[in-house]
Amino acid sequence: MAEFGDLLKALGEFGLYQKLLILLLFLPLLLNPFQMVGQVFMVVEVPHHCDTSWILAVGPNLTEEEQLNLTLPRGPDGHFEQCSMFSPVDWDLDSILAYGLNHTEKCSSGWVYPSEQPPSLLTEFDLVCDRAVLNDVSQSIYMAGLLIGATVFGMLSDRIGRRPVFLICILLQAVFGLGTAFVPHFYVFMAFRCVVGAAVSGIMIVVVSLATEWVGVSHRTKALLITHMAYAIGQMSVAGLSYGIRHWRLLEIAGSAPMFALFFYIWVLPESPRWLVTKGRIEEAKKVLQKAAATNKRSLPPELLEQLKPEKEVKSGSFLDLFRTKDLLKVTLIMACVWFADSIVYYGLSLSVTDFGLDIYLTQLAFGTVELPARISCIFLLEWFGRKKVQGILLLLAGTICLILTGIPEGEPSQPVRRAGQCPAHPYPCSEPSSHPGRPTLTPTEQPVVITVLAVIGKFTATGAFSTSYVYAAELFPTILR
Repeated sequence: MAEFGDLLKALGEFGLYQKLLILLLFLPLLLNPFQMVGQVFMVVEVPHHCDTSWILAVGPNLTEEEQLNLTLPRGPDGHFEQCSMFSPVDWDLDSILAYGLNHTEKCSSGWVYPSEQPPSLLTEFDLVCDRAVLNDVSQSIYMAGLLIGATVFGMLSDRIGRRPVFLICILLQAVFGLGTAFVPHFYVFMAFRCVVGAAVSGIMIVVVSLATEWVGVSHRTKALLITHMAYAIGQMSVAGLSYGIRHWRLLEIAGSAPMFALFFYIWVLPESPRWLVTKGRIEEAKKVLQKAAATNKRSLPPELLEQLKPEKEVKSGSFLDLFRTKDLLKVTLIMACVWFADSIVYYGLSLSVTDFGLDIYLTQLAFGTVELPARISCIFLLEWFGRKKVQGILLLLAGTICLILTGIPEGEPSQPVRRAGQCPAHPYPCSEPSSHPGRPTLTPTEQPVVITVLAVIGKFTATGAFSTSYVYAAELFPTILR
């Protein structure tokens, strides 16, 4: 019986056909980053305060400044509180001016935002104050969608094939991604995001299978990581797209609608011949292999094709099969820990792009740009040093960067210059110990730069670790469990 590897060598392990396939897998991954980080740019913090227009009923001629002074308390910094207001009263304006308002309550009539601010998720659904947590909840629900997609579409791709699952996921991402732009309520938005997350996860899983099962063993790393470069380019495009389109619904349309352009995959995307063989569909496997050989300008010897026989007693893999043998159990548990570490660092940094203190669009551009050398370098590092060493070192570096980030002291405002031995409150000499003796501090302008540089380095190592995990997992698990 012919080995499948012998057939790949005969038709070309990484010929024109495989390169065209990599291009087909490349295109959807250009659009996936928008679904992952696009929401970050739809909830950028803007000034806001409680809607206190109730007072205009008794003082219609009040200016905006007078209205705010009468109805909003001020915080310790002297600015108006954003999440509380003075309780409305049934007094006339003269009484309000004479006695003032003292009792406060949470915003009961909504919030007011800058009029020049384009509609965003934050302003349209009031994701501020007590409702700000809903933004984090929606991101968690998107991640839950990734989990659901990995579970459902992973097993489904082993049962009905890589190709149909890939097409289903493209359709789901296109329909529900575009539908997100028209949702009337934030809870509907979260439900749609869950479905989009599941579709994104399904696409990523099938990309791994098709990219590794269509090429020879020596080309797997290169094939898979080339497809991952699309993710880096997609992250860079998110920066430009979100900078140019500030209206969140238009941004959602621009980031999701291009997926419909991939409808032609119905006619051109091939099934995995390796999967067809494991399912006993030998004639279909022969057809796709002959088509690949013709594209690569190779000829498959008829006697080699005739030796292609279905594997005996092949059964569909299940989730439980990952734990049936000692070796698979060990691999599964280790890879689960590795993927957990990959995800928490990679997604943690990616979704915190607005917290570093520098321009969020430039920071996102830097995050996308640094992924290119990270993924390209992995092609060579994995060949030179092997999977295990590269995986371990990159995870160690990523973790170290995160620990350093947590230890950076907060920037302190610059103090007025005074002569040595004098306290600021009076001209007499005094001894004023440092609030942080022996501890270096960063100025408010230095801190964001230092944090962003470290975050970019962390993103580099986390990206490399993530890419390595995809290659590692694809090689460690058998085809029916992959």
